[in-house]
Amino acid sequence: MNPIPSDAATPVVSDFYDRFPYPGDPLQDGPPPGYNWRWCHESVQAAVYGEVSASTDDPAPLRILDAGCGTGVSTDYLCHLNPGSEVLAVDISSGALEVARERLKRSTGVDQVRELRQEQRSLLDLAGEGPFDYINSVGVLHHLREPLAGLKALAALLADEGLIHLFLYADGGRWEIHRTQNALFRLGAGIGADGLRLGRELFQVLPDGNRLRQNHEQRWLIDTAADSNFADMYLHPQETSYDLTGLFDLIEAAGLEFAGFSNPSIWDLSRLLSGELLERAQKLSQREQWLLIEDLDPDISHFEFFLARNSVQFNRWTDDASLLQACGRRQPCLWGWPSLSLLGPDLEPIALSEAELQLLQAVERQPKTSLGALDLGPETTSVARGLLARRLLFLEA
Repeated sequence: MNPIPSDAATPVVSDFYDRFPYPGDPLQDGPPPGYNWRWCHESVQAAVYGEVSASTDDPAPLRILDAGCGTGVSTDYLCHLNPGSEVLAVDISSGALEVARERLKRSTGVDQVRELRQEQRSLLDLAGEGPFDYINSVGVLHHLREPLAGLKALAALLADEGLIHLFLYADGGRWEIHRTQNALFRLGAGIGADGLRLGRELFQVLPDGNRLRQNHEQRWLIDTAADSNFADMYLHPQETSYDLTGLFDLIEAAGLEFAGFSNPSIWDLSRLLSGELLERAQKLSQREQWLLIEDLDPDISHFEFFLARNSVQFNRWTDDASLLQACGRRQPCLWGWPSLSLLGPDLEPIALSEAELQLLQAVERQPKTSLGALDLGPETTSVARGLLARRLLFLEA
C-alpha cells in the first residue's frame, strides 16, 4: 500500500515532471558550464555575512540539501563548487531523477564531493536527515499545495548557523504568464502533449501586437525553447505566486529570518530613480524601498533570496586594524583567473589593477596569513576594501 503523500499536489506534480523533466538543460560530459555563485557556499556566506568561516586543518564536511533537484542542474553546480561536501539531492519525480542521475554520472563535479545521494523523496518527508549547513530549493515551494508547510519542513532541517536559498514566483512579473495559463485551461488544453502543442500554437495565432504574445517573444522565447521549460511555465497544474508583503509573511510564519536577496542589483533603487526622487526614496526604511521597487518594476517575475534561523549581522570591515588582522581568500567564482581582465561572480566584466591582482594572488599563495602580514604596502586596506565591495575578496571571521 502506497503511503499518503504529505502534500495533496504531490502525485499530480510528480506525474507532470515525469512527463516533462525540468529543467531541460542538455546533458554533457565534464563540469557544468561556468558557475553560479549562489550554489557556492563560501560565496553565499560572504554575500550574507560579509565574511566567511575561518579555515581549519580538519574541517567537518559541509552538509548540503538540494530540495527539489529536478534534472540535477543545481546538484551538479553544488557538487562542483563545494568540494569535500556531503550532498543529498531529492525530488518527487522519478523521470526528473533519472535525468539527474545521468547528468551527475557524466559530470566531473561528483568527483569533488565526499558523498552524493540522489533519492526520490519529498522535501516534506526528510525528518532525521538534518542538520544541513546549506539548503537549496529553487522553484519548488510554489508548486506545493501548502508552501508554508514546505518552508517549515526546510527550517526544521537547517543547522543553527545554516542558510537557505529559495526562488519563488512573483505576482507582478507573471501577469502575462498567468493569463496565458488561464486561457489554456479554459480551452481545455490539458497538461500533456496536447497542451504543449496548443500552447505553442496560441503564440503563433495571437495578433502581433497582442501583449501576451509580445511578452512571450520578448522575454521567454529562448527560455522556453525546450518543451519541458515551456510546459513548466504555461501548463503547470499547481502554482502559487507572491507579492513582496506575502513573501515576508510566509517567511515570518515559518519562523525564519530574511538574509538578503541573491540578485541584489534588482533591488537597487538607483537603477530606477535619480535626482530628488532617489533622494526621497533613500529616506524610506529598507522594507519600504523594496516595496517601492516592486511598484516601479512590473517585470520582476520571481524572488530569489537567502534565509537564516537568526537575524543576520553584516560585517562591513570598517575598522582598519580588524581588516589587516583578517586572513583573506579569493572569490572562487571567477572566469579567466589569474588575469587583469575577468568575469566576476555574476559573469560581469571585471578589470583588476595590478595592486588588486597582487593582493588576490598573495592570499591564494598564503591562505592562513593576515592581510597585514602579506607585506603589500600601505595601500593594502584601500585595495582590500575595493575587492570586498566587488565580492572578489573574502575575509575570514
